Amino acid sequence: MQWMWAVPDGSTGGTNIRCAVCQAITNTITHLQLSWSGTYGIPYVYAPHQRPPQPRPPLSFVSVHGRKRALLCGVNYQGKSYRLGGSINDVKCMRYLLVEKLGFPNDSILMLTEEETDPFKIPTKQNIRKALRWLVYGCQSGDSLVFHFSGHGTRQIDYNHDEVDGYDEALCPLDHETEGNIIDDEINDTIVRPLPRGATLHAIIDACYSGTVLDLPYVCRMNKEGFYIWEDQRNPLFYKGTSGGIAICFSACDDNQNSADTTAFSGNNTRTGAMTFSFIQAVQNEPGLTYGRLLNAMSNAIRDVKAGLRLTGPIAALINKVLFGTKQEPQLSTSEKFDIYSKQLVL
Repeated sequence: MQWMWAVPDGSTGGTNIRCAVCQAITNTITHLQLSWSGTYGIPYVYAPHQRPPQPRPPLSFVSVHGRKRALLCGVNYQGKSYRLGGSINDVKCMRYLLVEKLGFPNDSILMLTEEETDPFKIPTKQNIRKALRWLVYGCQSGDSLVFHFSGHGTRQIDYNHDEVDGYDEALCPLDHETEGNIIDDEINDTIVRPLPRGATLHAIIDACYSGTVLDLPYVCRMNKEGFYIWEDQRNPLFYKGTSGGIAICFSACDDNQNSADTTAFSGNNTRTGAMTFSFIQAVQNEPGLTYGRLLNAMSNAIRDVKAGLRLTGPIAALINKVLFGTKQEPQLSTSEKFDIYSKQLVL
């Protein structure tokens, strides 16, 4: 069975549609109609006048207020020369953290990986785009949203001249060779701009060149001693903020840096992204930690591995060879400035 709902997109014109569930009439003059099938396995989010059908869909919505919702994308690029080994492990670990430690309902989390049997949960460009729209659809004050991406990132020439460095940052979906990348402008338009007052979005992006991949206005610049300043990257010709909510992004590295996956953190042959593992480790070890403490803990963990402090013998030598020359400093960017050493992380 197929259900229809409307998603705002700022377009003009439209027609009236009737809800198949409650028969209510909705004018689509400012809405984009999207059709999602229950067989797709994509979580449902219902408009205010709708009631969920029976039986309940495979991944259902949670309560209207105080909702927690997460989109986790892990891309290993299997069969490619540039394949990764830890991205799918990353999203599995993140799901465990959100559900077991932070109280996210199982049915409020959507995972896109190459291991999924449902073709609509494979991390293609089209599926990721749809999932990003799902993440923010209908969000209200009190909602907590999480977007985690582990995979390849890149940068490309900025053609609309909204970037300080002249480059757009981008995420690489599984089919990026044929379909292209998802650039920061689109990500900002889709999951940052719609955030209403009282809603919070946290993005954890474990990819190369990901420092400003959400195009947020403020970037935290911190030195090794922990002192920081907010760098204002606003462009007066382009609004990159929210609709009153707050968006916060942890990125694996700066816009001109590479990130790495490694076995050094796991203590066995399981590969994970260095940034993802250090994030999860810090949040688990220190409940109630501040953003500043989290950023420092992540940076220190990655520096320790690169310095060979966690491992000895030939494995440490191998890790040092792989990581020592890779400059990777986790980054924090946000839609509004705050004191990172007094504001606690709340997901």
